[in-house]
Amino acid sequence: MDLSATFSYNGRALQTSIEDLKKLVLETIDAHSDEIVELSLKIHANPEVSLQEVESAARLVEYLRGKGFDVEAGICGLPTAFRASYGQGTPAIAFIAEYDALPGLGHACGHNIIAAAALGAAVGTRSAINEAGGTVLVIGTPGEELYGCKETMVAAGAFTGLDAAMMIHPGTRNIVAPTALACVSLEVEFFGKAAHAAGSPHQGINALEALILAFNNVNSLRQHIKERSRVHGIITSGGEAANIVPAYSSGLFLVRAEDEEYLKVLKEKVLNCFVGASAATGARFEHKWGNVTYAPLQSNAVLAELFTQNMGTLGRKVDPFDPERAVGSTDMGNVSQVVPSIHPIVAIAPPHVLEHSPEFAAAAASEAGHQALLEGAKALALTATDLLANRHLLEKVKDDFSKYKERGLP
Repeated sequence: MDLSATFSYNGRALQTSIEDLKKLVLETIDAHSDEIVELSLKIHANPEVSLQEVESAARLVEYLRGKGFDVEAGICGLPTAFRASYGQGTPAIAFIAEYDALPGLGHACGHNIIAAAALGAAVGTRSAINEAGGTVLVIGTPGEELYGCKETMVAAGAFTGLDAAMMIHPGTRNIVAPTALACVSLEVEFFGKAAHAAGSPHQGINALEALILAFNNVNSLRQHIKERSRVHGIITSGGEAANIVPAYSSGLFLVRAEDEEYLKVLKEKVLNCFVGASAATGARFEHKWGNVTYAPLQSNAVLAELFTQNMGTLGRKVDPFDPERAVGSTDMGNVSQVVPSIHPIVAIAPPHVLEHSPEFAAAAASEAGHQALLEGAKALALTATDLLANRHLLEKVKDDFSKYKERGLP
């Protein structure tokens, strides 16, 4: 793609070449780099779990308002969600912020970097908006880790009218177009009958044994499901004392598949694992599927190519991605079903560091983390600048998205 010429957008002739416009964007982000890193560190130092991101959201909103963005807080019935905008008209390009932490591990998924990068990219793109027109937005999306709130926000219209949506996610490799699995949660409960575990065990019904049996059933099922599917869970309640037959047990599971069609098949198979355990033990079984299903991630090919080129200009090499290797699930997948989107991964630690670990949480506040944050913000802003300055590129983005939807995927 030729990104070096001077273009006009919406009949408005640009007085600045794309090279100079991008230089301005980079200089703007550099001028605000200390603020952006400080914002990341403050969010990292005060981790707030899903839907409790009160202080984090307030910091982000305050920063954006201070930079001239119009901000609406508490959107879509979510107190910690927000939508900030600068400029007017098309194209309308959104950077997505996440800022919830993991229970017990803090920002071991690096969402402090995601949030700060979105704001850094928006501030940089603001300078291009002043030259080229259009609108830049930051959409604050809470509850990614546990509740898939982007789907709630999609249904409420938070992403309506956007021409593109972009975010970065920290990781251990630089990958522009990762895949992500469809995912849904399953809450399970077994109800048994308490009895003395030594004196009268024959009079009890062991709810914990029912849950353990269900775990074993799931383990057996794993041999006979598609390779990229995943089923995993935890026991959230398993009894009160060793000498009492447990009358109650509960667990939380996640069921994942490559596409939503097979997810439906897998849900039934998994549920039968629990129904069978109930029949075998006599414990009554109840369950509840999550209200939100995380959709598979569809990376827009044109946006991904632009982002790859811009990463290269920053000196960050993009690693090859094995399409057979999924990287978990994200509710950005739900956004990607309605808006042309990308969700690149930017390395903040070497490959031996495990995500969702204390070591990765430390990396999210390290110098390597700061560098990835700023370079990710720059690559996002440069990609947005390409779209602001070149109508043809935006048309190609839309065309790729239309072809994807016509195929009826996922």
